Amino acid sequence: MSIKTATLNGVATIEIARPEKKNAITLDMYLAMAAALRDANGDPSVRAVLITGQPGIFTSGNDLEDFVQRPAQSTESPAFQFMKALIGCDKPVVAAVTGAAIGIGTTMLLHCDLIYLSDEARLAMPFVSLGLVPEFASSLVFPRLVGNVRAAEKLLLGEPFGAAEAVELGIANAVLPANELVNHARRMAERFNALPPGAVRETKKLMRRAGAAQVLETIAAEGAVFAERLTSPEAKEAFSAFFQKRKPDFTQFS
Repeated sequence: MSIKTATLNGVATIEIARPEKKNAITLDMYLAMAAALRDANGDPSVRAVLITGQPGIFTSGNDLEDFVQRPAQSTESPAFQFMKALIGCDKPVVAAVTGAAIGIGTTMLLHCDLIYLSDEARLAMPFVSLGLVPEFASSLVFPRLVGNVRAAEKLLLGEPFGAAEAVELGIANAVLPANELVNHARRMAERFNALPPGAVRETKKLMRRAGAAQVLETIAAEGAVFAERLTSPEAKEAFSAFFQKRKPDFTQFS
């Protein structure tokens, strides 16, 4: 299994476990994570959800080979099911990120509630370099969090950034040594066992209420453009270069 799940002491853990492929996410893995989130949300014994990866790698993003062979055709596709399940989770979601968090590895963090990064974490949203556009409402949420000029560096130029900058930007809570990260994140998730669950759920809903409809609208708008871009000449050149292990040539496009 590439997604491992377990529930212990009120915390439902979703572990991305495909280290041989740098935790690249396939469509089946998206479905598994969506199902795990829905199960956790409906389980009265679960007080919080913990999402984590493997030592040294959170996720390298979409499995491009799988993604090219089975591109997202609608907002009911596996990736969108995962997005909807994450933003629809009423319970607190804690993320523990070691190593690389690429593409959706970064954008999913924008919809978690508590985010802890290892000191070796490296985040990036390289959609444009693949001839694509941002997803998971990152074109809306990220500029709101960090401002347009900082967002342009990360979304237009695709510049990677480290854990300390992520905290400074306001998209993560703290940086910890890699060997302490998951235990710390779990302890934080377990703190919800001592809090009234109804109050926690309603507070989370209120915190996200104002932008909830706009997030869903943006996910749909991004998804439509993303699907269109997947078949564009620019994306085809980017993917070909990736698989051929060469630098893409975009000089022919205007």
